[in-house]
Amino acid sequence: MAYEVNGKVLEVDDEGYLLEPDFSSEVCPVIAQAEGIALTDDHWTVINYLRDKYREDGHTPNYRNMLKEISELHPGWDNKRLYDLFPLGPAKQGVRVAGLTKPFGKGGY
Repeated sequence: MAYEVNGKVLEVDDEGYLLEPDFSSEVCPVIAQAEGIALTDDHWTVINYLRDKYREDGHTPNYRNMLKEISELHPGWDNKRLYDLFPLGPAKQGVRVAGLTKPFGKGGY
């Protein structure tokens, strides 16, 4: 499997994560459509958060840290809201839609 964005083929692993991160704004709608997600401003808020954390730390945060930080940045955002945006898991599906590489497994953070 791969995604084609603006004539460029982006390779993915067996779980659908890009092998190399792509920070272009064009990649997210392509992956979101494949995931069955219609992007809203709230999706972009999570995508931009994940991309910023990846740039800062070289990886994305685990879900517990993600929930804590997002709820501090956006009061009222909670577990339900994040799962409404990314029903297959905000820390996993959100990372895929953001065009990032596979997050570390348990204990790898």
